[in-house]
Formats: sequence, C-alpha cells, structure tokens
Amino acid sequence: MPFTGKATYSAGTTLPELAEDVSDLVAILTPYETPLLYALGDPLREATSTHHEWLEDELLPNKDTIDDATWSDPDVDTSFDVAHGERFRVGDQIQVEGSEELMLVTAVNTNTLTVVRGYAGTNAEDLADEQVINILGNAALEGAEKPNARFTNRVRKGNYTQIFTKTVEVSGSDMAARQLGLIDEMDQQKQNRLRELVRDLEHSVISAGQPVADPQGSGTVRRTMKGIIQHLASNVFHAGDSGFPSGNDLDEAKVNYVLRRIWEVSSGHVDLIVVGGFQKRKINAFCSESRAYGANDKTFTDMVSIYESDFGVCDVITTRWLPQDVVLLLDSSRISVLPLAGRSFHFKPLASGGDYECGELIGEYTLELKNEAAHGLIRGLSTS
Repeated sequence: MPFTGKATYSAGTTLPELAEDVSDLVAILTPYETPLLYALGDPLREATSTHHEWLEDELLPNKDTIDDATWSDPDVDTSFDVAHGERFRVGDQIQVEGSEELMLVTAVNTNTLTVVRGYAGTNAEDLADEQVINILGNAALEGAEKPNARFTNRVRKGNYTQIFTKTVEVSGSDMAARQLGLIDEMDQQKQNRLRELVRDLEHSVISAGQPVADPQGSGTVRRTMKGIIQHLASNVFHAGDSGFPSGNDLDEAKVNYVLRRIWEVSSGHVDLIVVGGFQKRKINAFCSESRAYGANDKTFTDMVSIYESDFGVCDVITTRWLPQDVVLLLDSSRISVLPLAGRSFHFKPLASGGDYECGELIGEYTLELKNEAAHGLIRGLSTS
C-alpha cells in the first residue's frame, strides 16, 4: 500500500495536536483481481441472445489410423482396413508414421484400401493395427474428369448467458452520517459488490458448467454458462496418463508435450498459460538451475512471465480462481467474454420500502470459446 503521509501525529502534547488523521482510502484485504479477464480484454461485440451462437469449420482431415489386426507378408498384402475410408481417394500417396515406405492408393471400398506397396522404389515394411497414416496428397491423371466434390459441414456452437447480481442497501442514518474514511457509503458498497461480481465472473469463465436438463433456464432452473474447463475435450491430459510425460509435478516436458499436440491437430497459436500460485512456482523453477548471479547483484529474480517454445510465445498468467492442480494453455484470439446487449454490469435503483436506499448491481455474460481443439488442459498435477 503506498504511503499517503496523511495519518500522522504532531510533536506537540496538547489534545488537539494528538488527534488522528484518517486517510480517505479504505484498504481491501480480500483478493479480487481478475488477471485472466484483464488478459483477454474487452470483446469486440455483444451477445444478442441468451443463447449465444457461433459457427466453426475445419479442413478435410489428412490423417487416419489402420484398423486391421490381420497381416501377412508385406510384399503381397496389398489391402487393409482403415478407420475412416471416406478420407481417401484413388491416387492418394500415403505413408505410415515412423515408416519410410510410400504407398499409392489404387482402390477404396468403404473402409478397405487397396494400395501399391513399396511405391517409388521404397521398401515394403510391416504394418500394425492403430498406426497413424498420413495422406501426402493426391495425384490426378492428366485429362481426367473432375473428382467428386468433398467438403466439411460447418458446426453451430453456443453457450448460454449467466446473470450475476448483488444487492446494495444502506440505511438512511448511514446515508446522512459522515463515515470514517469514506465520502459516500452507497458508492463504497457499489464498488465492493462490483469487485465481487467481476471476481465471480472470472471464476465462472474458468470453471462453471451448465445444467444437464433445461440449460436455457426457467422459473426453477438457473441458467449458467459453460466455462473454459468444461469446454475442452480434445487436448485434455492428466498426470499419470499413458504416453504423457511421467511424474505428477509440472515440468517443461509436460508443457511442451501439450503445446506440440495442439500444434499438430489445429491451427491454434497458444499465447496464454494460465496457472494458480503453486504451478506458477513450478514454472519459475524451469530455469532456476541455469541462473547465475554476480557478487554485486542486489536483486534476486525468480519469476518467469513469458515462456517461449518452438510452438509459440506464451504469457504466463497467475490467477487465484483456477484449481491448483490445473494448467490451461489457451489461444486468446479464440476466446471472448461477452455481455448480453445492454446488460453489462450496471446499477439499478430499486424502490425503498422503509428508511433505507437500495438497488441491485446486475450483469449478464457468456463465454465464447471457438475451436476447443486449439486449447489445452493439464489436470491432476501435484499441489504440495
């Protein structure tokens, strides 16, 4: 807290000179900062319905997996099943990940591919069930008819708005009396309740969920938004998962594993790593062993605020409102927190039923999170 110079005692001994001078500032101890909302910034538009919707699209996939557990000699076995035969066309050049062999697709029958093994002079190799196949590209015949058109269908996504309210009530006596350290008790109560609402908004944006039945709300069902954690499904990893870097402590291997997976499956550019206080200390320790200090250094720095990897430059945001075992890796360009039109936080005076003044602070907001595969989540990390 800055020094104001207003609460002082004079050097005299008479009673008036010993009177205490209280600063016109009220210190608030309870945490209310909302760093994630600050990092995301104001949205470019408002929601226009209690069910806010947006459209998402994607490119045709160029990967699939083998779905065939029966194999013979690789030199003669020219047909095998895949998980999604509709992704392939005659003339596709394909290659199994980890293999040097090239293959050329000569026929597609539902999910069964017929191929030329050892294409382009490569050596045929053994194939295995669940191996990933990359579609390198299609080679068309000169003068051939156009291939059948293929396309993806845009998907409509949405989220419901949630109403946030707080009541402010001040007695007539409090309104008339001169308050210690305050100019106006009603204004002070408005400020405190608004801080609470914004704090609750960040908490809800991170962790809130929707009711399973009647998410649109009713006279008996409260309408709630779906938060970031509830949105994510594609890139969710738990400490201890098979294939995930070992150990329960957060380290660079885990962060880079998730960043790489997001990069592989989407065009997302992760630029925010959101953590609680404990995991922030783990990130600070990433480079602690390589720090060096001279004999004349008077400042010890043990903080990482920007993490730069092969897959992007990320600001590291610390928020109190994230579960301590969680790390979020977000593309902030695809996330917005929108008010319903005309329903951003505001104060509505209410009729008084007695010797008091009252009103209600109201706001209605929702989360727009586009392309959930462009974001990542790590859960189950150690917190002690």
